[in-house]
Amino acid sequence: MQEYVEALKKEIKQEANKQEYEVTSIYMGGGTPSLLNEKYIEEIMRVIKQLYPISKTAEITLEANPGTLTKQKLELYKKVGVNRLSMGLQSCNNQLLSQIGRIHTYEEFEKNYLLARKIGIQNINVDLMLGLPNQTLQDLEESLKKVVSLTPEHISLYALIVEENTKMQKMVEEGKAILPEEELERKMYWQAKEYLEQNGYSHYEISNFAKKGYEARHNQNCWSQKEYIGFGVAAHSYFDNKRYCNTNSIEQYCKNIQDGNYRKNRTICEIQTEEDKKKEYMLLGLRKIEGVNIQEFKNKFVQNPLYIFREELAKLVEKELIEVDFNFIKLTNKGLDFANLVWEEFV
Repeated sequence: MQEYVEALKKEIKQEANKQEYEVTSIYMGGGTPSLLNEKYIEEIMRVIKQLYPISKTAEITLEANPGTLTKQKLELYKKVGVNRLSMGLQSCNNQLLSQIGRIHTYEEFEKNYLLARKIGIQNINVDLMLGLPNQTLQDLEESLKKVVSLTPEHISLYALIVEENTKMQKMVEEGKAILPEEELERKMYWQAKEYLEQNGYSHYEISNFAKKGYEARHNQNCWSQKEYIGFGVAAHSYFDNKRYCNTNSIEQYCKNIQDGNYRKNRTICEIQTEEDKKKEYMLLGLRKIEGVNIQEFKNKFVQNPLYIFREELAKLVEKELIEVDFNFIKLTNKGLDFANLVWEEFV
């Protein structure tokens, strides 16, 4: 861990020539940073603060798995400026948690959550999942009720994606894990949406719900095509019309940095043309419930999206997947269920 953190700090220092930019969001995630000894989080934050101008109102998030937090860790996180905690609960059903390989129980999550509140973390996100193997509608309803009763500021609700060459894929193929039918998964989504909205959570992005004023700035920046720099193994960046990512090998990452070969860790995934940027702006914007702001598109690209994408939009309106008014282009309720079909038009 120490070797990795030292390499990470060196990479952060290497990019410190971007001081003309003000940092509005810092997101420590991509796994479980709360596994690290808290002193390493302090060291990382110290380097960032020394080298980058950070907004006084910056959102500083740290992802944490329940069961990995302690009073000492949480106190230090707060001290170094972490003002938002994202907790990967996934479900309140311990049997389901065990089936998907999670190492925590609901009781451990609740203990960690209440501890974070006691220490003064005033902005907490809780991750929940739907479409888990053997999950029922009742399971999800019970999870939602328990989580909402704790009044977190933000709730993320993701559908399970079975990745290739994983233990979960093998279990599904062997019939040891039965995934819910698509119809049931969509029913879960809509009942969850209705329940969360009834309890004061605004549905602002396809998978995210927040109390007023607590919409994740990190999410909003990404969906608004703002630039960001990623540090560390497998980190992704978007800067100067390029999308690039770091190697996903810890050993390779550390070795390259120790040898001074920073660029060897990086692969450029895409160099965007102006046309690419316009399409991506549409794709990202249509993740937001309010949709693409037509005037903001015009301000950025000096063109009207209603004209540029008239054929794609006409097709999607005809299929009742989007609706268009004078100000916004956004998904319909049907479009929320078939969002992938909408996004495909702008790939």
